[in-house]
Formats: sequence, structure tokens, C-alpha cells
Amino acid sequence: MSIALMAKRKGSPCQKEDYSEGSKRVRSSVPDLPQEIWHDIHSLLPLRDAARAGCVSHAFLDSWRWHPNLTLNPKTLGLSGQNFINKVDQIMKKHSGIGIKSFKLHHYGSRIHASKLNNWLQIAVTPEIHELELSLPTVGKAQLYNFPCPLLFAGSAGNRIRDLQLANCAFHPVAGLGCLTRLYLSNVHITGDELRCLLSNSFALEELSLNHCSEIMRLKIPCLLHRFTNLTVFDCRALGIIENEAPNLCTVLIDTDIVHKSIGYSLQVKRLEMFCAVEFNLVHHVRAKLPASMPNLGTLSISSAGEMFSTPSVPGKFLLLKHLDICLEVAIGAFSPDYDYFSLAFFLDACPILENFNLDVIQTRMRHDSIFEDSSHLRQMVGHRHDNIKTLKITGFCSAKSMVELTCHIVENATSLECLTLDTISENGLSDNVRLSMHEIGECPPICRHMIGEAQRALLAMERYIVGKVPSTVKLNIKKPCSWCHAR
Repeated sequence: MSIALMAKRKGSPCQKEDYSEGSKRVRSSVPDLPQEIWHDIHSLLPLRDAARAGCVSHAFLDSWRWHPNLTLNPKTLGLSGQNFINKVDQIMKKHSGIGIKSFKLHHYGSRIHASKLNNWLQIAVTPEIHELELSLPTVGKAQLYNFPCPLLFAGSAGNRIRDLQLANCAFHPVAGLGCLTRLYLSNVHITGDELRCLLSNSFALEELSLNHCSEIMRLKIPCLLHRFTNLTVFDCRALGIIENEAPNLCTVLIDTDIVHKSIGYSLQVKRLEMFCAVEFNLVHHVRAKLPASMPNLGTLSISSAGEMFSTPSVPGKFLLLKHLDICLEVAIGAFSPDYDYFSLAFFLDACPILENFNLDVIQTRMRHDSIFEDSSHLRQMVGHRHDNIKTLKITGFCSAKSMVELTCHIVENATSLECLTLDTISENGLSDNVRLSMHEIGECPPICRHMIGEAQRALLAMERYIVGKVPSTVKLNIKKPCSWCHAR
């Protein structure tokens, strides 16, 4: 249909408008297009831009009221507190309530009365909605907002929803959502039985993330979820059992004490991250148990708060593992002085195609035997080669004899090594760019005086025992304490 023919349609919203500017009358015209066309154009604009366009013309204002994507947060509206709540209330009351596909409400500050939230969601949750995000503030001991589940499960309103993200509320589902692909719950009061009811009838689900959901004691993922691939569980203190029966789970991120237990069917898991600030012996557990239960791992990240036993040499290999990150972290004090860093060579030996190995040691004291106390008889493992390792990075490098032995072993037996990074300061995973930017705007993160002194000893150990063994083909990066911020 031509523009000329469309312009003849009745009810076109865009007419020529006159307005005064001083003593002059300025005549403004916009294309004479059908209302549906303007709605489509405005749907492509961010909400804030669509609202600004409403200041140009009453026709534009009308189209803005039909905007399908509502992202309401202090940044998009430039407001906070009660002013933010009042503005959202105005927006929702003026919206037509037709055709909303995405509704994202994020509020930080004063509590929103439940009746207002109910009214907003009544308008937002339509049969066309695909994406729903609701993040509310936690205000003292006030009761959490009870999400009105009938909006999703009664009638057709939730039939098309694909992405559901809820934070700081109560959620008690009574059925499934047939099109749901992603579910994110943070500080949500939901029981294990209620979650199982939802999962059992959400056959399109691909990703589940649970953060600080303290009422879930048992998580069961049914076998009918053939598309389910990603599971994230953080700080769910009551959770004791994970029973995964979904056949295609491939990514697991977890930080609770259940890391020592089976998570059910895991043969297809290709990426595993295990982080827990209070869990001990994770490195030992992973080396001993995981090759059999997760034979297809390609990326593995482990964070352990302590190792009472050195890494064992046991049967079983990670035949597909290419990326290995190990973080040995203790908030205050020294990391397990009896742990033998050199024993990590047994872990590397179980990874025949490993390409990248990152070791991060975070501690405020160094209690291991120093290379300077006993430099004789540096241990070697004859015949243990690591021909595929290309990058080695050790952050928090210290003068511990077993760490020097581990580094020398890898340098001498990694024939494909391209880059070696030894960083004397561990700053909790901060990237080089972040460290540089922090220095430029102020000071580097504080490091205790003991570890600054240890960093100097580590540099001396590198020069004396490691640097001379690094082939000329390997790029060597040695990172020292900041001469400005970490000066003794």
C-alpha cells in the first residue's frame, strides 16, 4: 500500500500542529501515517526516548501509551524514592495495557505498597508478555511482597512468557509455564515442592538461577526438560540435595556445601564452577570424584577455603578439559600451610589436553616453607609432560618452596607454553584494567604489610629459580607490587 493511500485513512493520529514561538507562528508537520505504523515505530525506541517524543506531539503521546517495552528503574526515569514510585504509577495508569511484551521494574529504596504493585502487574501481565522482571527493595523485617500468581497461571496471561526474573518477593506457583526458557529467583520465598511443580510443567526451560532462596531444601529437575542446559545455585543455605534428571545439563555454577555431593545426572556437563567461602578440600574432592561423574568437562573453576590433604594421584582423567582455574582462598591468615602446591602437578597430569591453567592464592600471611629456608633438592616429576598447556598464570605467587617447584615443573614440561604470568599480589580476581583504573583514580587496594614483604621475597625467588628456565619463545609477565601504593 502506498503512503498516499495510507494517508487517506480515517483516524490518522498525526496532523499538522501550530504553536507559537515569540511573535511568530511556527507550523510543524509530521508524516500522515496510520496509527499502527506510529505504534510500530515507537516500539523500537527506548522507553525514555518514546516519552520525550510525546512532548513533540499529542499524536506521539498517544503512541507512547502503547509502548510494548516498559523498563522502569531509577536510571531510566532519573528518579528515586517516592518520586520514582509516583512516576511509575502515572505511567502505568496512562498506559493502554495492550500489547506489553516486556515489563522490567527495578526499585531500590522505599517500600511499594502491595496494592500499587498489584495494579501495575494487572496492567503489565497481558497475553502478549514475553519478559517479566520484578526486583523490589528489602525493607527491614517487613513482609515480602506476595507475587500474584493467578496473573500468570489463570487464563492465558502467562502462556507466552519466556523470561521470568523475580527478586525479594514471595512466589508460590501452582502450575507450569509452557514457553518459559529462563527462570531467575533471588531472595524469593518458594519451597522445593512449589519449584518442582513449576519445573515439571515448564518443558521449554533452558536456564535456572537460584540465589539466596532459603526455603528450598531439595531441588529436583525432571527428566522431561530436554532443553535444560544451565543451572546456577548461590547461597541457598538450606539446600541439601540436587537431583538432576535433565539429560542435557551442560553448565553448572554452584557455591553451597552440596558441591561435595552428587547433583544427579551430569555426564553432559561441560562447564563447572564451584565456589564456596567455607568449604574445604574441594580440590581433593574434584580430582578424586569428578572424572567419573563429569567426563565431558571442558572448563573447570574451583574455589577452596582450605585443603587438609594434598592433591592425590588417582586413576581417572579429565580427557576433554582445556581450561582450569583453581582459587585457594582464606580471608584472614595463611592458606593451609601443610598443603603441597607441587601436588597440583598430579591434577595437571590428569588433563592431557589442558591449554590454560590459572592458579590464584589469596591469603594475608604466608606460612609455607620458604624456598630460602631450604633450596636444596627441588623436586621433579620425570615423565610427566604437559604438551598442550599454552598459558600459565599464578596470582598471589609467593616464595613457598612447593610453589616454586610447581612453576619450574610446568615451565620445563609444557612444550607448547606461550605465556607465563607471575603476579606477586592477589587482589581477589581484579583484572589488570581494573587495577590500573583504581590506581589512577586513587590508590590500589590495600595489602597487608606482611604480604608486601612476601611479594618482595617472591620476586627474588622468581629471579633466582624460574626466570632462567623460561624459554625465549615464551612471553614472561612478572607483576610487582605498586611502587606508589604498596611501598613499605
